[in-house]
Amino acid sequence: MTTTEQGMTHDELMHLPVAVPLETANRALHLGRTTGYHLARTGRYPVRVLRHGRAYKVSRYDLHRNLGIEADTPADGGA
Repeated sequence: MTTTEQGMTHDELMHLPVAVPLETANRALHLGRTTGYHLARTGRYPVRVLRHGRAYKVSRYDLHRNLGIEADTPADGGA
């Protein structure tokens, strides 16, 4: 099973940096490389894509929001 087929665990999603490469976002959204880049190029990617030169990036906030993940809440309830 490849990394793309596996997706990402909740723990991996919670520890993403503020902006992630499109490859990482593709993995989180269970998209293949070709499909992800095609959607980004045509403006149909499921979340907002940031372009920096030739590189595509996705914000952690937008990715979490699309996946329905709550914003950085401590697992222990803040204690």
